[in-house]
Amino acid sequence: MAATTPPIGGADTLAPSPSRTQPKPTPAEKPVIGAAATFEPVDDPSIRPFQFHATDEELADLKQRIGATRWPSRELVDDASQGVQLATIEKLADYWLKQHDWRKVEAKINSYPNFITTIDGVDIHFIHVKSKHPNALPVIITHGWPGSVIEQLKVIEPLTDPTAHGGSADDAFDVVIPSMPGYGFSGKPTTTGWGPEKIARTWDMLMKRLGYDRYVAQGGDWGAIITDQLGVQAPNGLLGIHTNMAGAVPPEVDAAAFAGAAPPAGLDEEERRSFDHISFFYKHGLGYANEMGNRPQTLYGVEDSPVGLAAWIIDHDIWTYRQISRLFDGEEFGFTRDDILDNITLYWLTRTAVSSARLYWENKLVFFAPKGVKVPVVVSSFPEEIFPAPKAWVEKAYPSLLYYQKHPQGAHFAAWEQPGALVDDMRNGFRSLRN
Repeated sequence: MAATTPPIGGADTLAPSPSRTQPKPTPAEKPVIGAAATFEPVDDPSIRPFQFHATDEELADLKQRIGATRWPSRELVDDASQGVQLATIEKLADYWLKQHDWRKVEAKINSYPNFITTIDGVDIHFIHVKSKHPNALPVIITHGWPGSVIEQLKVIEPLTDPTAHGGSADDAFDVVIPSMPGYGFSGKPTTTGWGPEKIARTWDMLMKRLGYDRYVAQGGDWGAIITDQLGVQAPNGLLGIHTNMAGAVPPEVDAAAFAGAAPPAGLDEEERRSFDHISFFYKHGLGYANEMGNRPQTLYGVEDSPVGLAAWIIDHDIWTYRQISRLFDGEEFGFTRDDILDNITLYWLTRTAVSSARLYWENKLVFFAPKGVKVPVVVSSFPEEIFPAPKAWVEKAYPSLLYYQKHPQGAHFAAWEQPGALVDDMRNGFRSLRN
């Protein structure tokens, strides 16, 4: 995700991509969606069951393409300053080709209740797991780029079944995890206008369509921006939000970091560390976001080459890239090699490399700036986030701050890497809103 003043999109409407959902089934039908399905969306407020099954031919084609990769020469430096290192991506490709099994995560996704509903002409996919405990608090959880619903699978059971995961029945949530438009199993918008503000309004419509007249929201990366926008819009029934990428950078700090200038005077040690993170990201990590913000349709290569797609995805930010490099060097922590490749494979099978990139083109918000959230807020801060959010900045950005927790480890993809910490913060932070 970028953090600069967002680029303005082009004047031309982007080429539409077909939806991949089936027409409304009869009650006896249970739709099974293959990666090659191409059905146009229809306006339909019904909630339709959904499952995804890639074909054997699609998986064989993926393996063949990985094996046929044409590799560039090695980078000319001994670090990642020129980008994803050849040794790292070769190890990833080797594991993807020889050991990764998509069917395992496919079965995991399909083990949960999956649904499709149509809002404003776009088919919205979501996982919806209800708790067995009465009075569970509904929460809608939003992924980012290059994430997907796979990113949140680890938090479903601790949230919905807290008594089996170190909590009490009073901690229970009903969990709704949608795929953003143009991502994963959701439809690809065929018109412009699907920026974070509209997605936030769509999420409120989704929760009300599911019968929830009170709920909370959570998100990281784009999910944090969309969740902040829910907090700005403050629709009836939204009790509060939780973010693990707070919109809290003071304007003067953001301006100095973006300009490559010295830090503003008066920053304490924690604030200076955060400033250094943001400055590094602006100087060295913004390339992918600038390209997607200006020219997303140009990314034909990542739609056509699985290894090209993988390299594009793992170069999201230097702190996450370092984690992924260590994974493919054999270290174990947080997430796994399969976690990374499950998510990349989902992008490949759903053909969403370009459609997901268009969200950057649509966006007109400054990512890390305070947005004017009007509802109670819970914030989790992780030390290797693009910017670790100091409490002093968070308190200014969110006047109705309910709960703040600074964690000793973790980076950008908290639900994947630090699911226990995220669950604890959601339980503790939202507790006062349940009644």
